This record gives sequence, C-alpha cells and structure tokens, in this order.
Amino acid sequence: MLKINVRGENIEVTGAIREYVEKKLAKLEKYFENTSSSTAHVNLKVYTDKTYKVEVTIPLPYLVLRAEETSPDMYASIDLVTDKLERQIRKYKTKVNRKSREKGFEFSDFVSPTNESSEEEKKFEIVRTKRVSLKPMDSEEAVLQMDMLGHNFFIYEDAETQGINIVYRRNDGRYGLIEAGDEG
Repeated sequence: MLKINVRGENIEVTGAIREYVEKKLAKLEKYFENTSSSTAHVNLKVYTDKTYKVEVTIPLPYLVLRAEETSPDMYASIDLVTDKLERQIRKYKTKVNRKSREKGFEFSDFVSPTNESSEEEKKFEIVRTKRVSLKPMDSEEAVLQMDMLGHNFFIYEDAETQGINIVYRRNDGRYGLIEAGDEG
C-alpha cells in the first residue's frame, strides 16, 4: 500500500485537499502492490500570483520517481502530476527492467506488469553511439565547451580530482554539475 505524506507551503492543507490528493494517488497503488513501505511525499505550494505547484516524490529501491506541475488551479495541478507519474512509471518499467536484470532486481517487483507495445519499446532503442575522449579540465571550461558545441550537457574529466563529471543546462537556463563517484 502506498503511504501518502502531504504538506503545504503558504497553504493550509485542508481535509478536502488531502482527500483529493489521496484519491488521485490511490490510482498509482496498483503499481506498488509488492511494496509495503513506499511513501509518496507530496508538497503543495501557492505563489503570490495565485499559481499552484504540486511536487510528488516517491523513493523506491534503485529509483526515485518525481514529478511536478504548476497551474492556476490546485486540483488541476494534482491531476496533471498524477498523470505524469503514471506515464513515468510505465516508461521506467521497461527501461529499468532491462538495465537491472543483472543486479537481480526487477522494477516489476514494485510495478504491476502491463502489456507494453513494440512502439513503446522502440522509444528506448539506441540509434547512435559516440565515443569520446575525456579531456582534463575544470567545470568552467566544460561549460564553455558545452556552449560552443551547442549541447545541453558535456562530460569531462575533472583536472583536479581526475573524476568523471557532467555539466548540464538546467530548465531555468543556469548550469548544473554531476560528479560521478562512489557513494560510500
């Protein structure tokens, strides 16, 4: 059974809102029938311009499902985020099962099986492979390289740590950095 934790920022979470969130997320429970400890963390926000943002995070073993939606109507945002999560679950199910079979974990342990169409399978087909030589540089140089190439991300070797890093352009136009390494 999926547990649901609802909290609000600049908004009082009324019984009606909590009930609506629980009702909508309940349709996702069919995907979590084999996990008794799954919790959906729901954050509701209202902004001064009267727009409503709904963020939902569901941590699972080997995967974190996350979606957010903003609209002028709280209930519409809840509907949209629920639909987005359901699509995400179906999309990741195929992808994660393929990648994690060698680890002995299958996403279907946490998601009910559904009939996947061959068209959906083609979405994950790799159509091109590139080999790159990683040049040692700092993150600033990597961002410049990424911008010069017109890409949304750039992978490089950090000159100081010799670790593999990725810089990327965020949706807000700023930059992010992913540092690969052991999580020990």
